[in-house]
Amino acid sequence: MLKAIMALVMVLVVSGCSTQYPNQALLGKQFPTVTGESLEQQSFTIPEDFNNPNTLLLIGYKQDSQFDIDRWLIGLDMSAVNVTAYELPTIQGMVPRMFSTLIDSGMRKGIPKELWGGVITIYKDGDKVQAFTGNENPNNSRVILLDESGKIIYFYDRGFSVSALNNLKAVIEKQ
Repeated sequence: MLKAIMALVMVLVVSGCSTQYPNQALLGKQFPTVTGESLEQQSFTIPEDFNNPNTLLLIGYKQDSQFDIDRWLIGLDMSAVNVTAYELPTIQGMVPRMFSTLIDSGMRKGIPKELWGGVITIYKDGDKVQAFTGNENPNNSRVILLDESGKIIYFYDRGFSVSALNNLKAVIEKQ
């Protein structure tokens, strides 16, 4: 089993961002319609299935972007930011899709069960999301705040920083 997981990790490292897209400026744009499945195995159509005034998406393209996402989550918690947040591991390519069950199973082992509903993996539309946001510096998460219509009202893709967190918090407080 360990050998299978290591082989899978290598596949993800090699193919996680196989097509390069330049980073984009997304403020004011509509988030594209994509589908994914939570670790609880619930299907989602994003952004249509989000019924919140604001929804925060923490998008990761590589396993290493989890470090950045974790810093964002800790910062949000420590500064008591009131927003519904979802982690979106977003993987492009046919090979990862073929191993999606194994990948999701591995994520479930590393994430407490009570958090599974907030992790929505995007395989089929992974290329679409990466083309939309850009995937330069793929270790950095893409931090996207959507309004109730799915329009992007905050975007950041340069890694966690306290000033970026404070800017996000200010946008949320204005809503």
